[in-house]
Amino acid sequence: MTPPSAPPAAAEIELRTEVARELSAPQPAAVAAFAQALAERARGAAAGVLFYGSALRTGETDGLLDFYVLLDDLADWDAGRLARAANAALPPNVEYAEHEAADGSRLRAKIAIMTVAQFRRHARWESRDTTIWTRFAQPAALAFVRDDAARDAIAEAIAVAVRSAAWWAARLGPERGPAEAFWTALFRRTYASELRVESASRPSDIVARAPERFARLLELAWAADGLAVDRSGGGELTPAIDAAERARGERAWKKRRRLAKPLNLARLAKAAFTFSGGADYIAWKIERHSGHRIEVTPFQRRLPLLAAAPVLWRLWRRGVLR
Repeated sequence: MTPPSAPPAAAEIELRTEVARELSAPQPAAVAAFAQALAERARGAAAGVLFYGSALRTGETDGLLDFYVLLDDLADWDAGRLARAANAALPPNVEYAEHEAADGSRLRAKIAIMTVAQFRRHARWESRDTTIWTRFAQPAALAFVRDDAARDAIAEAIAVAVRSAAWWAARLGPERGPAEAFWTALFRRTYASELRVESASRPSDIVARAPERFARLLELAWAADGLAVDRSGGGELTPAIDAAERARGERAWKKRRRLAKPLNLARLAKAAFTFSGGADYIAWKIERHSGHRIEVTPFQRRLPLLAAAPVLWRLWRRGVLR
């Protein structure tokens, strides 16, 4: 753990070093090849491709992988003008992609696209959008990185996300407790603010997979912010956050909580116009869960949301979706 006397500048460097080490963890060859193929779509303007989520934790690649493609400029992604404008206004854009591995197996992924600058801006604790710092305070890896400069820039942005999450954990967590209690309290708040349904145990499960990792990053982030912490309670931490600061944090969180679901809905609405590969994704999901194979037509690829309704109706009539 970082000693209480560690100066903020030293702790910040140590945090960034720890993040860079985690990002550099080797990944399966098929995942790296998929990330390389995604980067090539950006014609050299992809700084890196982040790999995160359940597939990173388990090492299983037969489900849906999660990637973030971080660009220098949105214009370098092979998307239309409308999609780029939507991404500039409300990042990231989300697409579905497939890749054939060297062994002939097919990998599938949900990919989010944004610039490094957008990512870093949304990773700050002041952001009204909590998505980036919530996701990337959790483990991630660079499945592709262009060069050392890009690696450093992305590691710095992830370190910003960790510090932001720790900033909120100090204000929304318990007044005193072990490190995992602060992270669990934070993730309970962030997941509750989203549209997707998660089990009640999800926040504690995330922390339980790597408790030492989360404890170390919490103390490094607090030290980098110059936050004093009392460690005299036998492994429990008491950050120097008074009642007035906690109240300000709660008020700030309420604003973000009220905005979270509308932002989710806005992104869903945007996806009706920008989600590439949606028809293939829906077909794969149906086949995976029901065993019923669907051949996707060119019309369905052009207008996946419009075409989905009659397909789902036919499957329901056949009893596939019951």
